[in-house]
Amino acid sequence: MVRTPAHEGGAVKSGALPMGQWLTTTAPGVVARSGTRQWSRHQWQQQVTALGTRLLAHPGQRWALCFEDCYLFSVALLAALHAGKTPLIPGHCRPSLLAEQAAEFDGVLSDQTFLLDCPVWPVGEGQDAACGELPPIPQDAAVVLFTSGSTGTPRQVSKPVASLDEEARWLHALWGERLQGCTLIASVTHQHLYGLSFRLVLPMALGLPFDSRQVYYSEQLVSRPAGRYVFISSPAFLRRIDFSLEAPGCCLTVSAGGPLSWRDAQSVAQWTGSPVEEIYGSTETSAIASRTRSAEGAPWRPFSGVQFHQDAEHHWWVRSPLIPQAQGLMLDDKLAFSAQGFQLCGRYDRIVKIEDKRVSLSEIERRLLALPEVADAVALPVVRGDRSGIGVVLVLHQNGGDLSALKRQWRYELQRWLEPVAMPRFWRVVDTIPHNSQSKRAWPQIQELFYVAR
Repeated sequence: MVRTPAHEGGAVKSGALPMGQWLTTTAPGVVARSGTRQWSRHQWQQQVTALGTRLLAHPGQRWALCFEDCYLFSVALLAALHAGKTPLIPGHCRPSLLAEQAAEFDGVLSDQTFLLDCPVWPVGEGQDAACGELPPIPQDAAVVLFTSGSTGTPRQVSKPVASLDEEARWLHALWGERLQGCTLIASVTHQHLYGLSFRLVLPMALGLPFDSRQVYYSEQLVSRPAGRYVFISSPAFLRRIDFSLEAPGCCLTVSAGGPLSWRDAQSVAQWTGSPVEEIYGSTETSAIASRTRSAEGAPWRPFSGVQFHQDAEHHWWVRSPLIPQAQGLMLDDKLAFSAQGFQLCGRYDRIVKIEDKRVSLSEIERRLLALPEVADAVALPVVRGDRSGIGVVLVLHQNGGDLSALKRQWRYELQRWLEPVAMPRFWRVVDTIPHNSQSKRAWPQIQELFYVAR
């Protein structure tokens, strides 16, 4: 068992309101904003009650939540939980993948239109108000998220509501006064755990408003009224900020989802006037540790109650109050511990981070092998300068033909299934994929295909 310096009071109870009390609290205030528009807590409670009442009358138990707007997502999430339903949150809202996963849910709640063989209920701002009360959220309630598995098939991760509540208490204890009077804005989606926890659960638990729109560009970040803001972001967005623009009043900038380079951390700190706060964790584990990026090699410090141990094969395992499994979970990352904390030293599995998003190389290979022309395929990350993308090596059933035309055709097919960041950028066609004497893929030779002169 490894014990490292933890955040003092990381799991101490605070004023964070548990999710089960969001619908009944009488505290006034604004829940969300979108430009000059804002929604009060009373309006939000009325919409949740109306949708929850409708869900109570439907026998379907598992409902997929697919939203662009974070405010409408919050309405659907709480309505489903209070109605005793299980909310499923796909990592994105691609129609092809929703159709492929349709057996996993009984209906869809969304602010978009989908053609599926199940009920698809639109959730909008004009939801009728409802009188009466909804049942309390069950004590064992959970939210199900989808994340890439090592086999390439999306894996379901059940996240107890109690864990989301506890994580909000940790973050409140960590940042405390810095959060007071702030509006939370985000460049990450609520369809993933990081955005769900930090962009939605945290502000709702602390009675802080959040911006219902996702930030995609620097201009959207800076074009907002003067005020105090918390920016929930990722290394991919932070490295692309136009620092020639006037910085917004960000009292706190949070980064997670991948490693933030020291150069980018310095640029953001100089722009905003305060160092970036980084969070280490995953969909499976929730938050594990944090660090203030005031130095290049700043160590990660676990939250209080988080413990690590190594198994016989030298893989690291983590136990935490946020992890329901008693034995803990095995980490995909290699860790190196010191008296001050720990450092990250690479990953073990076939899940890679491209632009801070988890990308399953196995999933890409599975989709490539479904193409009629492809006999064998391998995918891997390729780094060019300070950017990375997906490279693929293919063996075709029959050589010849217009390769450029085939690539266009393959891209058209793959975009039905893969997110833009997972689309192959570098292509190689070979007679056979290199293997070693143990009949395993020879990765050095495969990687060399992308770095030799062509």
